[in-house]
Amino acid sequence: MSCELESAVESALGQVQNPSLGTDVYEAGLVHDLTVEDGDVTVALDTTAVDPSMARGVADAVVSAVGGVDGVGEVRVRQVTPQSGGGHAMGGGHGTTPAHDHGGRPDNGHDAESADNTDAFEGIDRVIAVASAKGGVGKSTVAVQLACALAADRAVGIFDADLYGPNVPTLLDVDGPVRAGADDRPRPVETGGVEVMSTGLMSDSQPLAWRGSVAHDAVTDLAETTAWTDRDTLVLDLPPGTGDVPLSILQETSVDGVLFVTTPFQSSVADTRRSVELFADEGVPVLGTVLNMASHTCPECGDEHPLFAGEADDLDVPVLAELPFTDDVQETAVPREAPDPFAELAERVTERLAEVGHIDVPEAAVDVRGLDPEARYEAVEQGFASVASGDPFHLVSDRDPTPVREYLGELAGVEDPLLAFQPFEVEKRGPETWVLRTRRP
Repeated sequence: MSCELESAVESALGQVQNPSLGTDVYEAGLVHDLTVEDGDVTVALDTTAVDPSMARGVADAVVSAVGGVDGVGEVRVRQVTPQSGGGHAMGGGHGTTPAHDHGGRPDNGHDAESADNTDAFEGIDRVIAVASAKGGVGKSTVAVQLACALAADRAVGIFDADLYGPNVPTLLDVDGPVRAGADDRPRPVETGGVEVMSTGLMSDSQPLAWRGSVAHDAVTDLAETTAWTDRDTLVLDLPPGTGDVPLSILQETSVDGVLFVTTPFQSSVADTRRSVELFADEGVPVLGTVLNMASHTCPECGDEHPLFAGEADDLDVPVLAELPFTDDVQETAVPREAPDPFAELAERVTERLAEVGHIDVPEAAVDVRGLDPEARYEAVEQGFASVASGDPFHLVSDRDPTPVREYLGELAGVEDPLLAFQPFEVEKRGPETWVLRTRRP
């Protein structure tokens, strides 16, 4: 029933026109993701290519068309912006079933040569984001101390994307001004082998009042132009919350994992749980959480006391550290000399990066990562030809492979690939790793 309903929903969406181009929303590449669950439908829609005066009308038309399908309950439209890297019109999130492309073969026209967006941190081996659901929980302190701990055996940089509260320079006791090289790209400030870039190094002490797209552009422009030297690890200190700036940064960069910081206070844990779910839906691997200010040792009696009433048992992600409220944590951070709790946190973060990056697929899986478009087609065709009817077929890709269902349908000679390929599971395992699992009809 769910497959039939999804097919009906896709047919209804195919009737919605993009008034700017005179094509349907699929051909215009506006539909990034489609989820049908228990009769409720969520459509991820990118209307950035539509005349702003018509964008609202397109969204309303989607709701009207999908809502008219028998069996559909609630209809939600989620506005998205184009993903970087693959440049594909389908931005499938973790555990979802995105809409497929009606163009037949996998849409690889948006390859590396034609993509408009570039990864702001291209060339850096791994990027670890540090986030929080709200301010005041010690997010920047954890980000800085984590960078200092990782610097013990790695070339580390830290990018302070917290535009409204750029505390990284203060925590590391570094000053500007940031200087540009011969190529006019800003050079990060270096301290103890750690490279630092922050808007706090480029402005005076007055608070910044940038909003919306201006704030987003300021951060992303700085991220894209910073001239890092040969760094293998970058710690990204995100703004608190789940607003446009942190989500846009995550969409435009290849983040290998995000670490959440919270206090054990009940409301902070509840907000963190919702943020973890949102980041996971965006396809960002969640490494775990840090419970900051978990306890304090009384200097008089030596007993350890909790500072907050609450716990993080229901976060559904590992708690990688419970940090005490101590003097050494509050002192100026020193690269390569992080307090023991942060050294242990760095080890756990490294372990979790390996865990979330592991792909458990058979050796016979077709791996098309890094291949040019024609080579992708050939690899899929050859791999699929070696699979007997009823046997599993696995594909590993560096972009959302959902549209390949249509091409597999052509190779298998089936009329309705949506019904023929069951199950059809696409899982995002990292910024540039998707796994597709299905069976040959």
